[in-house]
Amino acid sequence: MNARSFWPPGEAAQVDYEHLRAHLLEHTCLPSGLAAARFARRGLAGLIIEPVAEPVFLAEMVGATRPPWTPHLDPRVPVLAAGYQFLLDTAAARETAGGRVPLAGRGLR
Repeated sequence: MNARSFWPPGEAAQVDYEHLRAHLLEHTCLPSGLAAARFARRGLAGLIIEPVAEPVFLAEMVGATRPPWTPHLDPRVPVLAAGYQFLLDTAAARETAGGRVPLAGRGLR
């Protein structure tokens, strides 16, 4: 049986669940691993509370218009630069921390 999702999973818990589901459909048993152990012990709540997979971030570009009161200064450029700097800082922090940086301290959930 070949099953595919309509859209790619966007959260780590969903990635874990889809991996377990695909393995179960193919082999009729749960795989060995941390996600399977949490699912067997706590059910779906165990995957949601403590996902094993890395989260998948999906970015969406939203256009913005220049406000009429700033004809010579475009406020979109500093905001775009700040967003790009955030991504660069996060990548640098992940490299220095060995690949895992908690996002809770950055104001993100």
